[in-house]
Amino acid sequence: MIDIHHHLIYGVDDGSPDLESSIAMARGAAEEGVTRIVCTPHSNDEYVYRLDVIEERLAELREKLQGVVELSLGCDFHLTADNIVDAVAHPLRYSIDGKGYLLIEFPSHVIPPSMNDAMFRLQSAGYTLIITHPERYPAMLRQPELLGEFMRHGSLVQVTAGSLYGRFGKAEGAFANELLERDWIHFIATDAHHPVWRAPHLKHAYEYVRERRGEETAERLFVSNPQAAVEGAKWPEQPEPKGLWENEPLRFAEKSAATKARVKRSGRPPVDGDGTEPKRGFWSRLFAR
Repeated sequence: MIDIHHHLIYGVDDGSPDLESSIAMARGAAEEGVTRIVCTPHSNDEYVYRLDVIEERLAELREKLQGVVELSLGCDFHLTADNIVDAVAHPLRYSIDGKGYLLIEFPSHVIPPSMNDAMFRLQSAGYTLIITHPERYPAMLRQPELLGEFMRHGSLVQVTAGSLYGRFGKAEGAFANELLERDWIHFIATDAHHPVWRAPHLKHAYEYVRERRGEETAERLFVSNPQAAVEGAKWPEQPEPKGLWENEPLRFAEKSAATKARVKRSGRPPVDGDGTEPKRGFWSRLFAR
């Protein structure tokens, strides 16, 4: 497997804090069957993409992980004005190994219409855009139709492994699973940040996909598509994404709205599949009146 979204390089963003953590993350990934990690430091208003430091630490990690796992360099590229100007001025600079595939990250809470123009500028400069974890943006959860629009304009989609089995919440899990069912996913990656609290677990997600969609789909999302991105290869043939060109609404959003409406009318919390009220968390219980 190839993990195309992994904050392995230490001390450059909110990912690995030190060399020991980076080594532990890489070894943990290798034990799960990952053969290559794309290191993706943030480039945003908080974390500057310091290429000299990044390349120095990448070289150090390559030396220490020789024979364990191969490393590539990419970027968790936030769509800020400064970033876009710099990426257009330096074509392919932020892409995976400089070969054209670029992981892009939206603002969490608002995705303005101007994003279409920004993405078009990047595509015109030669980048193939990969939208990272759409299922985790509050703005995308509110307006899931945006994802279809971006895909129809040529963007690819990467979902976080843990989202599939509810690691980031129920709505996020429902979104991710519908994308899987519709063949709207092109990559599944860990977005690992730490060896413990955001560990690089990819094997469980591979098995999850294999059981639900078959071996061919699992190989495509975890192996062959990531390989094409790392090599900068021509994009391989994909299954027809269900409902994309017909602009068919994503059902998870309708189900979520219906559930909220029922709760509002009844004044009671939603129930789990066994008909019981969901268990409240520690803080909810602690501060319950």
